[in-house]
Amino acid sequence: MTTSSIRLALTLAISLAIVPAAFAASPAKTGKTDKGNVLTDAKGMSLYTFDKDADGKSACNGPCATNWPVLKAEASDAAADGYTVITRDDGSKQWAYKGKPLYTFAKDTKPGDITGDGFLNGAWHLAMP
Repeated sequence: MTTSSIRLALTLAISLAIVPAAFAASPAKTGKTDKGNVLTDAKGMSLYTFDKDADGKSACNGPCATNWPVLKAEASDAAADGYTVITRDDGSKQWAYKGKPLYTFAKDTKPGDITGDGFLNGAWHLAMP
């Protein structure tokens, strides 16, 4: 192999390694509800934020997390476009948007439901894009 063909092979290999990261899927989508556009999970279920969460840390654990399932992240997921991955008290990973951990609501039954908005004296809010 010549030096130029080695350079070309290396350039191609590096380019192909970068492409998947550049096109990584966003952990959330945007959906329409009666209150406008909201962030949703892959199934179209509305996402929420919790006022008691602070500094990128979830305050919703145990029974709270049963009612408010987290938007799970994998250990290999990486931050992008305002989304970050936080570590929960149990060591699992959760997506956050602009520093706010994201959850669905167990009582929402179909895409577009927003029954959790304002729950617990207004502590739960729809996550807006």
